[in-house]
Amino acid sequence: MPRVEDLSEREARILDTIIQLYVENAEPAGSQAVTARSRLGISPATVRSTMSDLETRGYLFHTHTSGGRIPTDLAYRVYVDRLIRRSPPSHEERERLESGVGANGGAIEEILRRAAQVLGVLTQELGVAVVPALDRAILERLELVRVSTERLLVVLTLRSGFVRTIFLEVPSAVAAGVLEHVSRILNERLTGLPLGEIRASVADRLRDAGDSGGAGQLLNVFIAQREGLFDPEPGGDGVMLGSAQLLADQPEFASGERIRDLLELTEGRARLRSAFEAHRRRGLTITIGTENDDPKLAEFTLVTASYRRGDLTGVLGVMGPTRMPYDKIIGLVEHTSRLVEGLLT
Repeated sequence: MPRVEDLSEREARILDTIIQLYVENAEPAGSQAVTARSRLGISPATVRSTMSDLETRGYLFHTHTSGGRIPTDLAYRVYVDRLIRRSPPSHEERERLESGVGANGGAIEEILRRAAQVLGVLTQELGVAVVPALDRAILERLELVRVSTERLLVVLTLRSGFVRTIFLEVPSAVAAGVLEHVSRILNERLTGLPLGEIRASVADRLRDAGDSGGAGQLLNVFIAQREGLFDPEPGGDGVMLGSAQLLADQPEFASGERIRDLLELTEGRARLRSAFEAHRRRGLTITIGTENDDPKLAEFTLVTASYRRGDLTGVLGVMGPTRMPYDKIIGLVEHTSRLVEGLLT
């Protein structure tokens, strides 16, 4: 990849200006607009010559219907790595994040859902948050709480500090003594183990627990429901999304084909989950266009930041077209990850 050192000061200024103009207007940048904006004190003809050279070197391209230039993925990469002047979130933006994400506390899934929604609104991109992978999370304590005659609340406290609650349907009323007995067996045989291991081995670990006044029947329910109870990704795919409409309103999605591609990504979510999972444990990460491994994401940029709680790591951020205000979005994503991390601590 060419380095920014390969660009002269004039070339860097012109490339920076073209990117700013294209991000703001979604229109190819012409030499007159670049001349006026860059304030380099050179003629439009000189700017056109420099733009042509930058195009030859892979930083710009132009359509057949316009003489203006559009930045390539390489141009955005150079911009993000070496030219950008980051804008920290404004006081109003920080307040909106803190009031929106931190409102009313809640379980990790609810906090992340609010984070994706608020981040999407502030950036006008698609906010995305992925719950931490809990397969290796250690079970510290398990509690059974009666909700009704045929319904229990299972409370799993994990060593990392996360608490998961799952409703469990039981075939008949469970006596208080049986509930206490089963709770004791489950804690004796399952605590100290990772959720993934519990899910795989719970049948063997409970097989000889015996039947004491209905305990065996309830333990069989735990064995039968192990996939849901000890699922490392609660709530389905573990991906929380903001509003896709914010993204659909952008000029890049004016065609029906692009809208269909966006719907496929947001409705299936498997690709988004895989792409964001690849950014886990990396701090701030920006993948631009064709840098994404999945060809379906070749026209998108992902700006993500990881967050931690104990030994567990998750990731959140935004997805949008490569034409995005990176200077603003990077700061918002980083601030949101720190905010979520603080709420989980």
